[in-house]
Amino acid sequence: MIREFLYKYYIDPIRYGEAYTLVDTLTYALILIAAVYLVYRGLRRYRIAVDEELVLATLPFVVLGGLLRVVEDTGMITSDLRFLLITPLIFFSIFAVAAIALFAGKLAENAGLVSRYSRLYGGVGIAACLVAASALVWFGLTEATIALDVLAVILVFASVTSLALWAFLVYVLKWDYASNILYKLLIFGHMLDASATSYGIDIHPVGYVEQHVVGAALIDATGTAFSMFLLKVAVLIPAVYILEMYRREGDPGLWHLILLAMIVVGMAPGIRDLARMVLHV
Repeated sequence: MIREFLYKYYIDPIRYGEAYTLVDTLTYALILIAAVYLVYRGLRRYRIAVDEELVLATLPFVVLGGLLRVVEDTGMITSDLRFLLITPLIFFSIFAVAAIALFAGKLAENAGLVSRYSRLYGGVGIAACLVAASALVWFGLTEATIALDVLAVILVFASVTSLALWAFLVYVLKWDYASNILYKLLIFGHMLDASATSYGIDIHPVGYVEQHVVGAALIDATGTAFSMFLLKVAVLIPAVYILEMYRREGDPGLWHLILLAMIVVGMAPGIRDLARMVLHV
């Protein structure tokens, strides 16, 4: 019975690319919460400050996760290694690469080889993104297509909605702290996700589908994927407020890590969906 349960809710969805269920969604959410805490404890143990510098240097790895997910979507990798690039295993794959780069950067800083660990750490992430992006561009030029109009439209959607939400927070609600670069990245990441989802389901000729439980239920209920913007706004406004209250009274290090995790769950799938739609895969 246990074996059947594991295959039904965890193994088969990965192997066959099935939609998420309530069971695996809740499981992965709990794993994410536990992972944030364990990473926080590990960083403190090795005296690596969990601050804005760390978050910004980690962002290339967030982008890398989205790009590598599309590398798997294209079918370029035919061996079983492709399963390492499927959610949720890709999170562990990217984490392993990022952890190695992070500690290598810290060792290089301690040895006086670099002025700041983030230069090497973030540099590795940027270099990996360039390699992954180059592979996708080559695939688009030789095997598929590169729809620059799709790229432009989704980015315009994301930029306009991000600017509108930021302006509402700052000028209507008077939350000046929403101008913090990390809050801006949080807003843009999730608006990019909403923009790509909306365009992919309601406009794109391929006709993509929403695989996440909450999003799929909302789209079914409203009849349009553009309702994802309402969902994002409904989540982001209280999230920004609660995060800021915690920043002022709680642990700044844990605040940075929680904010990074929230950026990841919006930006990574947004980048993946954007790249898929540009390539029509």
